This record gives sequence, C-alpha cells and structure tokens, in this order.
Amino acid sequence: MGNLLLAIDPGTVDWSRAQFALTAIYHWLFVPLTLGLAVIMGIMETCYYRTRKEFWKTAARFWQRLFGINFAMGVATGIILEFEFGTNWSNYSWFVGDIFGAPLAIEGILAFFMESTFVAVMFFGWKKVSPGFHLASTWLTGLGATISAWWILVANAWMQYPIGCTFNPDTMRNEMTSFADVALSPFAIDKFFHTITSSWILGAAFAVGVGCWYLLKKRHTELARQSVKIGSIVGLTASLLAAFTGDNSAYMVAQTQPMKLAAMEALYKGGKAQSLTGVALLNPFSQPDYMNESEPPMRIAVPNMLSLLATHDADGFVPGVQDIIKGYTKDDGTREPSLQEKMARGRNAIAALKDYRSGNKTAENLRVLNEDMKYFGYGYIKDAAQTVPFIPVNFWAFRIMVGLGTLFILAFAVLLFFVYKKDITRPRWLQMAGIALIPLSYIASESGWLVAEFGRQPWTIQDMLPTWAAVSDISSGGVALTFFLFLILFTTMLAVEISIMCKQIKKGPEL
Repeated sequence: MGNLLLAIDPGTVDWSRAQFALTAIYHWLFVPLTLGLAVIMGIMETCYYRTRKEFWKTAARFWQRLFGINFAMGVATGIILEFEFGTNWSNYSWFVGDIFGAPLAIEGILAFFMESTFVAVMFFGWKKVSPGFHLASTWLTGLGATISAWWILVANAWMQYPIGCTFNPDTMRNEMTSFADVALSPFAIDKFFHTITSSWILGAAFAVGVGCWYLLKKRHTELARQSVKIGSIVGLTASLLAAFTGDNSAYMVAQTQPMKLAAMEALYKGGKAQSLTGVALLNPFSQPDYMNESEPPMRIAVPNMLSLLATHDADGFVPGVQDIIKGYTKDDGTREPSLQEKMARGRNAIAALKDYRSGNKTAENLRVLNEDMKYFGYGYIKDAAQTVPFIPVNFWAFRIMVGLGTLFILAFAVLLFFVYKKDITRPRWLQMAGIALIPLSYIASESGWLVAEFGRQPWTIQDMLPTWAAVSDISSGGVALTFFLFLILFTTMLAVEISIMCKQIKKGPEL
C-alpha cells in the first residue's frame, strides 16, 4: 500500500472525493423523504383501515404515489454510490471489505428485497388482497426502507468508530471478530435513531408544505387539513426525538472523534468547564489560525455547557485542536499521545508490516503490529494540518442544523395549535411558512451530513485509513469525466423528479 501511494495522482484523490460527495448529497435528497413519507402514508392508511372512510383511502393513495416517485430515484442513486467503493476506493475495499461488505450485503439481500416486494403489493394490491394485508404491506414497505437505512448507517458508523475487527498481517486485511459489535455499536445506534427521526421531520415538513399549498389554492381542503394535522404531529414528535438523539450523538462524537467536536465548536484551546458556543464571527471561507488563536472573535457562549454535553460533567475536560495535536491528559488520568507520537507509531506499524510481508515474520514485528496498529493511519500523515477538518463548514453547518431543529419544534407546535384551536384555512402567513418548511428541512438534513462527513476528514476510516491511502490507482482525468457525467445525470434526475412530483401535487388525489 505504501508503494502505491507514491504513484497515485493527488488529483485522483480530490476528484474521487468530489464524486463520492456529489453522489452522496444527491442520494440524500431522496432517502429522508422516502423514510418520512413512509410514516405519513402508513398513518393515512391506518386511518382508512380503522374507519373504512373512502377519504382516507384516497389520501393514502395520494401520498403513496409521491412516495413511489421518490423511492425509484433513491434506488438509482444508491446503487451508483455503492459501486463507487469498488471503482474509486479499491484500496479501502481491499483493506476493510470483509467488514464493510457485510452490512451492505445484508442491506441488499434482506432489506431491499423486502421493501421492493411489499411496495408492489402496496401499489397494485388494493383490489387483490384484504385491507389488513394491504395495510401490513404499506407498513412493511416503510419498515424495509428503515431496515435498509439501518444497515447503511451501520456501515457508515463503523467507518467513524471501527470496532469488532482485527488486522491480519498475512492477508493485509482487517477481519471481523464480532458481528454484534459492528452491528450494535453505540455509535451505530445513535446515528440510526438521529438519522431516522430527522428523516421523519423532513417527511412531515413535506406533508405540511403540500397541505399548506392546497390551503393557499383553496383546493382539496380536507386532505390539506389532515395532511397538516398528521404532518405536524409526526414532525413535533420527531423534532423532540431528534433533539434527544442528537444530544447522545454529540456525546459519542466527543468520546470517539474529539477533532470533529473541536471543529464543530471552533474550539482551538480546550480545558475544563468549557462553554458551548452559540455564535461567533468565524469566516466561513478560510481556515482559522487555530494554533495561535484561543477562540474565534465575537464569541457568545453558554458557560460549562460544552463540558456537560461532551462529558456529562459540567467541569469535564474537553480537548481543543491544539490539545489534540500536542497531546493531553483525559479526566480519567490516561494520556492521549500527541500527533507526532501517533505519526511515529504509525510509521513503526507500516515498517513492521512491510518487513513482516517480506518474510521476516519475527516476534518483534508482531509485537510492534499489535501495539501500534491502532495508529496505522497516522503513518500516512505528513503534517498536522492534514488532520484538522475545515472548521468553518463544520461550525456553521452544525449551527444551521441545530437552529433549524429548534425552529421545527416551534413551527410544528404552532401549526398544531391552529389545527386544534384556530382555523388553519385562514392565516395566509402561516400557510406560506408551512410551505417554507420543505426547503428548510432539506437544508437541515444536508447540514447534518456535512458535519458527519466533513468532521471526520481526512479519514475514510477513523484513525485507520486516510483518504489518500484508500483511493484507487486510476487516472484523475477519468474520475473528473465521470464526475461531470454524474453531475448532469443526477441533476437531470432531480429535475425530472421535481417535475413529476409537482404535476402529481397539482393534479391532486384521484377521487
């Protein structure tokens, strides 16, 4: 692997990262709406099953059509995303394919086939199966999509918190030692629940926005009222759950990815009893001088709150960028090595592995591998700056996500108040605000993923494999060409979906 790095064009790394980011961002436009609408259409059909009112059947079929359009687009982008692991990131796939491939295989074999089977019954089985079986098929379609998301998020969580594996120097691969540790890691569980609840928010916002648009146009008033009502209930519940799961996720990040937390908070110099930054005058376009500044200018913060969230102790120690680079002592008395120490031990692991692979399978080489393999990825780091993610993106994306999450709680609560206490058909400003929830929920969703993925740079696998050691040995020109081809393809797909969805919404339910 070390010799390969010398031959790889740096442009290949940049274009491969850009292409994967492009695919992931477009894919994530479709996935959360699929997961969110699954709940909306499930509730609508449950109301039909319980009341046998034709209105609820019409409403359920309307939302199922919108779900189906979005579902098809999500499948197409998701398949391309998975193939990129083999085409653009073959070193990564070789190094950890035995672990990473398992959840992806389960997702493809079990979850995808489950949802694709029941989605057919949901769309074409209204007159062919019993109402109970059809209702079960609708919920199982959503459950299948959720299970699919679970396995994808397990794979992503393992990249950010690699456990349940050991490195085999004879095969040059990381091999799984515990499937349960991989599938049920605390990082995966927190990531799953936070992602799912945020997807429910987006689906709820979409339902509310469509309902408010009908109210503005004075069309399909009953469908609009019920969509706003159900969307607001789901949205408020999901927003509160997302806030709770987000707190747990932040705690896990503090324990396993301190550099990501430091970037999210623009925390240059850490310490005990750290304050939580509300806002600060941080230039969004340039990396700050984190080694020579103590904090960003014009900082407004809540005393002790960051320590409380990160360590569950108001006086707990939270490391900043400088501490992580120089090394620090944790609250439990253990010392975290400096970056230079990690780099040295990583190079020791690489040298011992190279010597071992050349035939010197000595006890000393095995000892070095056992002791220093956890720092293997740092052996490829040349400069401290490579380990610091772009702070402005993480800082501002995190605040956009949290700020909009707070706004959603307020917005859904106000909408519910008007649904139950006032006349939701009259306040034009409220209906326009409901429509605005759709783009705002997308911005919040994408901001969350920016934090998750930008914050762990430069690692494809945390502390184990940086991006430039994971990429395929292919020409940068070929990757650049496919980047623009995918850009055109995905933009066209998005435009087509928006066009079809808008036509279906304008058409309204089939009465």
